[in-house]
Formats: sequence, structure tokens, C-alpha cells
Amino acid sequence: MALIVQKYGGSSVGSVERIQAVARRVYKTVQAGNSVVVVVSAMGKTTDELVKLANEISKSPNRREMDMLLSTGEQVTIALLSMALQEIGQAAISMTGAQVGIVTEAEHTRARILHIETERLIGQINLDKVVVVAGFQGISSARKMEITTLGRGGSDTSAVALAAALGANFCEIYTDVPGILTTDPRLVPEAQLMTEITCDEMLELASLGAKVLHPRAVEIARNYGVPLVVRSSWTDQLGTWVTTSRTQERSLVNLELARSVDAIEFDINQAKLSLLRVPDKPGVAARLFGEIARQNVDVDLIIQSIHEGNTNDIAFTVNTHILKPAKSVAASITGALRNRPNSAEAEVLVESNTAKVSISGAGMIGRPGVAAKIFATLAEAKVNIQMISTSEVKVSCLVDATNCDRAIVALCKAFEITASPAVLAYPTPESPAVRGVALDMNQARLAIRQVPDQPGMAAKLFGLLAEYNISVDMIIQSQRCRVVDGVTRRDIAFTVARMDVENAQQKLTQVADELGWGEVVLDNAIAKVSIVGSGMVGQPGIAAKMFTALAENKINIQMIATSEIKISCVVRQDEGVKALQVIHAAFNLAGSEKFVVPV
Repeated sequence: MALIVQKYGGSSVGSVERIQAVARRVYKTVQAGNSVVVVVSAMGKTTDELVKLANEISKSPNRREMDMLLSTGEQVTIALLSMALQEIGQAAISMTGAQVGIVTEAEHTRARILHIETERLIGQINLDKVVVVAGFQGISSARKMEITTLGRGGSDTSAVALAAALGANFCEIYTDVPGILTTDPRLVPEAQLMTEITCDEMLELASLGAKVLHPRAVEIARNYGVPLVVRSSWTDQLGTWVTTSRTQERSLVNLELARSVDAIEFDINQAKLSLLRVPDKPGVAARLFGEIARQNVDVDLIIQSIHEGNTNDIAFTVNTHILKPAKSVAASITGALRNRPNSAEAEVLVESNTAKVSISGAGMIGRPGVAAKIFATLAEAKVNIQMISTSEVKVSCLVDATNCDRAIVALCKAFEITASPAVLAYPTPESPAVRGVALDMNQARLAIRQVPDQPGMAAKLFGLLAEYNISVDMIIQSQRCRVVDGVTRRDIAFTVARMDVENAQQKLTQVADELGWGEVVLDNAIAKVSIVGSGMVGQPGIAAKMFTALAENKINIQMIATSEIKISCVVRQDEGVKALQVIHAAFNLAGSEKFVVPV
């Protein structure tokens, strides 16, 4: 007999008929000899309607009262589903987040789970009852009795956290699509269903806007080794398994606040090549990395800075043993660019004495303080950062190789890591190069001009944003430097959620004079398109194929940032959907069946 946690989203319980269908599915699972805990969301658009009511009362509703209001939506669903189960002969009991023992931090509207007191829940399971739990909510403590909500995707988070606390055999997430698809079926109806995906890949896709699973839920599944499957509540398809190889025991205390960094990684065999003043137009990146791929040169990190005038800079790292062919390709490309009429003087800079140091774990982007901490730690160790790469599972910095040992010691101490692997493990041969393509239309870009190029500036900048709980995604340091008032300076650009961008711009402008940087420039009209896949490690040509697809469709790339399993490009907002579609097609990710998302 297995213990299974099932979660049903708002569309799955959007009507009486749908609730009855869910009850029959749960009953069938019990009849197969399983114990079942069910987590549900509010019916249909109930949460949206409650938010609308609150906004009609107040332009800025009190966060505590919003939690009181929004938590009622799930309470309706659990009572109705419990009644539906009882009606067909299955013993059931409904419980709110507080009743089931979900204890959170005292942060209204965005609380994280601290621990789950499972005694009452286990008692009901032992009575052969289906326990129907209100997702998205908890209680701050048994003493204060304050209702809290977990924020967007909270029901997913509730379900996986309960599965971890109970030691469930697996957790099923039921939604309105048949599983995890290669991209959003609303934009590409031919999107293909995956049979499985790793937690790291899913974390990247979820953080990039794939709404089928919330990053926090995947993070818990990864950290606690919870087998997770995403299925349709409308069909009997097998769905998609989200796999993890994690076996290390982890405390269930401070469940969502426990250490987010698992390891410090490093690679001392890195060299950086920077192409300065290349034309800012479609096709340059495609040509460069296409030729690099033809020479079978594998590239690690890639960044393309924001443009300056009609040019920008592209920098990338390679393993030192293939530096010579990489340098040759870069030199030939820049030579051709210099021979064009009215072209800027493109040039190549090579730095062979560099190393990459990284922190790896989960939830890097969703926790603003993590990236700020690595920058602050390196600054305190007097280590300057040459390149930055961020993702949900890793933050990497390129530094001078002579500073590598000092950086590792400082990071291990700061993040309390006692053992550290030297390099990233390569994927299995059957891992697909690209699992999926994601489009994020809810980001904006800030560019800070003339930031002093010295240890500590990144720490101050991103530490300030972390103080205001503003998460940063792509971070790009320009490769070109200029000397102003005797100080070497670079531009830094980064993307944030559009809802946070004006606040971020205001905070950074307020301290510009104090910290010595220039104008803070906002661009709201951007979109970010990304590919994700663990199989791209060690496979030259993946980036080139992505850049070529965009170039052939006259889509200009404004920024590029990569990690080991992700490549992201910023494009114009009005070209975002087209960019997604052409990249999806370029990697042959479409299936023969068209998916229609239920209304």
C-alpha cells in the first residue's frame, strides 16, 4: 500500500461536476489500496475574484486581511470535495492549513513553510480517511494563530511539502494539461509531452515562467527527494515524472528556509574571450558561435552586454585546452567585421588565467539574498568578478585564477560547505540537448551606467535589492571599460520582474551619488526567451542553433546569458512570441498531436 499526495488546481475543481470527477478519481486511487491526502486550490477564478473585491474596497489592501480573505477560497473547495467523497462512500475529512499543522514564517501573502506538525494528519490517515487539505495556506505559529498564505503557486508548494513531511511514496500534481510540455501549448499547440524531466531542468523552466509547476514546489521535491508526477485531471494519461537523484537526509525543520546551497564548485581550466564593439544587429552571434561549433569547440559561459551606440560586446569562456582554435575563430570573425564599411573597430581580448567558481543548489533566483551573499563574500576576500552567470540552480563568477583558492575557502565558510566537488558532472548520453523552451514576458531591464570596476560593487548593488526582497535574474557586466575621474568603470545590466522594476530603479537611483555610479536606465519593452536542457553540456552548437533561428527571422538579440543547462536571450517584447516559436521549431521539439487547453 502506498501513501500518495494528490494536488488539484483551480481549473480541476472549477465546478460541482469537476469536483465530483475529482472525487471519483480519488476514490479509485483508494480502492487500489492506497492512502491518499488531497490538496486543492480555490475553485476556478475564485482567488482572482476575491482580489478584485479587495481592490474595490482599497487601493492598497492590508496584507494580513488579504490572507484572511484569500484563504477562504480553498476552504470552500475542501468542504465540497469532502462532501463529494462521503457521498460516494469514501470516508473523508477536510482540513485548513492551520488544522493540518502547516506552520509558516510570519510573512503575510508570501510566507515560507517552516515545518509541518503531522500528528493529526497521520491519525486521520490511520482511520482510513481521505484527508482533504486547503492548499496555499498555513499558520504563523500555534501561539499567534495568524493565518498566512504562501503566494503564487502555493498549493503546489503545500502538496510537495506535505509529501516530504509524510514520507509519501510520491506526489501527483493534477492540472489542465497532460503533463509538462516542451513549451506553452497556448503559443505552440504542437508542443510535445515529456515523459520525464530532471528537477534541475524543471526548476529552470518554472523560474522562466512555465506555470505548470511553481519553482518552490520543485525546490522542495529536489531537496527532499520527493518523486513528483504532473498529470491531467481530465484524462488518464501517464503524465510527466520530475526526477531527482537526491538521497542525502535533510532536516524537516525550517523546511523552506534551510540551506539553499549544496556545494561550491570550481573550474580552473577556463579562458575568456571578449569580442568588443561588434555590430548590434541580427546574425553576429549566430555567425560567431556557428563557426565555433563547426570547429567542434565547446563553449561554457556566454554573455552579451547591452548595446552602446550601434555596437555591443560578446564574451564567452572555453576550456583552456581548446583556447587556440576558439581564439582563431574569434579573430577571423572580428577581422571580417572590421573590413565592413562604416564598422566600428571590433577586437578580441583573451584572458587565459581565469577560473570559474560557483555555488550550486536550488532556488537561487527566488531568494534574492543568495546571489548578494556570494558577491559580498568575494568582495570581502578581495576577489574581483569578471563575469556573472545566474540560474535557479547555480550562480557562477569568473575570477582571476590566482584568486580561485581564496574564493573557494571564503565561499565554503560563508555557505557552511565542508566538501566540494571540483567540476559539474556530465549528463548521461541519452539526455536531450534541449528539454524545453520558455518565454517570460513579465520582466524588465535595468542598466546602470559607469559602475566602478572594483571588488564590492556587485555586493552593494544586489545586496541593496535583496534588502527590499527584489529578485534579479540575468546579470550582465559589460566587457568594455572606460576611465572616468581616474576610476575604471563598467556598465551592469540585469532583469527583474516588471512589478518590482520601478521600486528597484528608485532605490538604485537614490544611492547613485553615494556609491559612485551613473544613470539607472529602465526598459520595460523586453521579453526573455530561454532553452533548458542538461544534455547541452559538452555538445557544441546548441547556442549557435538558437542564435541562428533568431537571426534567420530577423530577431535581434539584446542580451545573452547562459548557465550549464540554460541559454537565455533578451529580445524586443513584440518579438517574444515569434522568438519562442522559431526556437521551438529549430530544435524539432514539436509533436504530431495538437494540445487544446481546456477552458
